Amino acid sequence: MLDDALLRELTPAVIGVLVRRGVDFATAEDAVQEALLQATLSWPDGRPAEPKAWLVAVAWRKFLDAHRSEAARRDREQRVEVEPPPGPAETADDTLSLFFLCAHPSLTPASAVALTLRAVGGLTTRQIAAAYLVPEATMAQRISRAKRTVAGVRFSEPGDPATVRRVLYLVFNEGYTGDVDLAAEAIRLTRQLVSLTDRKGAGAEETAGLLALMLLHHARRPARTRADGSLVPLTEQDRSRWDTSLITEGVAVLQSALARDRLGEYQAQAAVAALHADAPRAEETDWPQIVGWYDELLRLTGSPVAALNRAVAVGEADGPAAGLAALAAVDPGLPRHTAASAYLHEKSGDLPTAARLYSDAARSAPTLAERHHLTRQAARIGQSLPD
Repeated sequence: MLDDALLRELTPAVIGVLVRRGVDFATAEDAVQEALLQATLSWPDGRPAEPKAWLVAVAWRKFLDAHRSEAARRDREQRVEVEPPPGPAETADDTLSLFFLCAHPSLTPASAVALTLRAVGGLTTRQIAAAYLVPEATMAQRISRAKRTVAGVRFSEPGDPATVRRVLYLVFNEGYTGDVDLAAEAIRLTRQLVSLTDRKGAGAEETAGLLALMLLHHARRPARTRADGSLVPLTEQDRSRWDTSLITEGVAVLQSALARDRLGEYQAQAAVAALHADAPRAEETDWPQIVGWYDELLRLTGSPVAALNRAVAVGEADGPAAGLAALAAVDPGLPRHTAASAYLHEKSGDLPTAARLYSDAARSAPTLAERHHLTRQAARIGQSLPD
């Protein structure tokens, strides 16, 4: 029986085997994709006893077949034409190297995400294209350009863990838009990265912080939307629908990371998410602690988004006037700034200003769901105002 999850899990390992045999990354990735296609045709009749070795052997033959057709590389062909001896495939795990390769600094974020999903996640070009709502041909070109960009990068070159984490976070934030749940896929890949960095010490605590953040956010997913697809704000969510097992795991992962006393931005963000998850009701949220964690996040990153979120948290902890004062120091051109201002003005009782700002925010909302939500907020307040 065909096991898609197993194929996706084995993909980076098989690519790594070919690369260590001297095949450049782009060619290795193409050969492995052909081997995966062959597996979808052959495995339904019976999975091989050694799935990884089977994929390595088929990918190697695909590479040799392609290599033989290039007369200009005949000298290299003579060096690699001998089939490797039968038996189990190499056990070295090159997944971490592939993470670093696919998140190479020379790639744009969009290209790095696509290449990571293809080479490390084992997704097809069609699946990635569907997730990002672009034509398959467009995604194929993006992946091809990315592979050409990193063609000369070797496994021995050091990678950047921070870039890998940023790419995985970008994948997570895409959520679910096609036949692949990218949030779940990002969690799966981040679990892999946690396992690898725990063994190699490459920013292990921040990678664990990223996993905790994903788990805690993903736990709230069932309560985030109504049956009609409209957004449910955090304060209005039915907390009985939150996934307590994910929350428990996320808190445990975060506590273990914080115990290493090397605080990073993902750990700070996860701490905020954990405080939200810990509150039985929205009214019981520990807003002063959340403000404190946003202070830490600002110290670490100077992020204007963190400053925006901090202003809202200050409004909850110390009152809307204090929140608006904090918001005044944040760049007004920042996405969601107007929506935050509308919320704080509503809390202060300035309903005409809140209604106007909600309408303004709706026009510049980054997503259709947010636009609909903000439009409804404006209409709700507008109905309560005197004619």
